[in-house]
Amino acid sequence: MSSGHPPILPGWDHGPVSAAPVTTPGPSAAPTARSSGDGPLVGVLALQGDVREHARALEAVGARAVPVRRPSELRAVDALVLPGGESTTIDKLARRFELHDLLRERIADGMPAYGSCAGLIMLADRLVDAIPGQQTFGGLDVLVRRNAFGRQVESFEEDLDVDGVEGGPVRAAFIRAPWVEQVGDGVEVLARTRTAAAADRVVAVRSGNLLATSFHPEITGDHRVHALFVRMIDAAAQR
Repeated sequence: MSSGHPPILPGWDHGPVSAAPVTTPGPSAAPTARSSGDGPLVGVLALQGDVREHARALEAVGARAVPVRRPSELRAVDALVLPGGESTTIDKLARRFELHDLLRERIADGMPAYGSCAGLIMLADRLVDAIPGQQTFGGLDVLVRRNAFGRQVESFEEDLDVDGVEGGPVRAAFIRAPWVEQVGDGVEVLARTRTAAAADRVVAVRSGNLLATSFHPEITGDHRVHALFVRMIDAAAQR
């Protein structure tokens, strides 16, 4: 890595970009009994966002979580989580750390990936409102609008029914969140909003080995979306 790169902090020393209310998990949020020792090795893209929170959620449902900031680390993992943050910053940092092209290649080759909030934006093939020069990793045949739900002060929480997640509604936190405006063939809609001001917006999708949500399940204490992703990783490994 060249000396022109920003310094890399050790371990999980990347805090969240924004604070949000944290919901106390109910019985449905209990982690699985599976040991993380035999779980899949899941990287968390550690350039920005709720890196530690995603790692804790993954470990709670039996995965082994590691930070990914270098190409060698990306090559070593079975799957990847793309946290929230700011999509244009993630794009720039991924290129600066020489991760962008490799990430696109691994996704195209079938590596399971889950993106939350800005991670959804980065997995989208198309954006309504991309800034000049902005690139995504792609893989999801969807059209996404950035910051669709409004500014930071308009952040909110809502209970959502998410297909593939058992045990009742999922508590979802939306923070400057995007939504999906169009889905292509082969993309399954897993959840839509109920909020009157923005009802029936697509906020969770799945296509093949890719999963994406507009919301942040990692900060509410409910790990069932991460458990769904780990099941997807296990299924991909069996194919």
